[in-house]
Amino acid sequence: MIVSFGRTVRRICIPVLALAVAGCITQYRDHGYMPNDEDLAKISVGRDTRDSVTEAVGTPGVSGVLNNDGYYYVASRMRHYGATAPKEVSREVLAISFDSRGIVRNIERFGLEQGRVIALNRRVTDNGETDRTFIRQLLGNLGNIGPGAILDN
Repeated sequence: MIVSFGRTVRRICIPVLALAVAGCITQYRDHGYMPNDEDLAKISVGRDTRDSVTEAVGTPGVSGVLNNDGYYYVASRMRHYGATAPKEVSREVLAISFDSRGIVRNIERFGLEQGRVIALNRRVTDNGETDRTFIRQLLGNLGNIGPGAILDN
């Protein structure tokens, strides 16, 4: 009787323990879309238009917010571990801006490291104008807001 009780406990405890350990495995999930470097090489600054960019790299996830002057591709990677809240481990933004005629003016790739915006890659036609406000606000503020910042105001 004692021997069968021990077997029963093992039959129950081993699967329960296996499920508990499996629940603590780190899982990664990718969100968004980021064009690859081969497709981006097909785009020429000063020559391509909105339509040719869409054809070469696909439809953007976000367009220019105020005056529709750019395409923004955003990709992020989230880490899920056990019962803890998911944590963003990487984010990348590709910004393709256009001039008033709809011609590609600028291609920039940004990353996020420790709450600071980092330019990873840049192909620019310099016309004296800078248009990074949207990207800097999008990436710059995400790591800076916390309960202490809300309570201090």
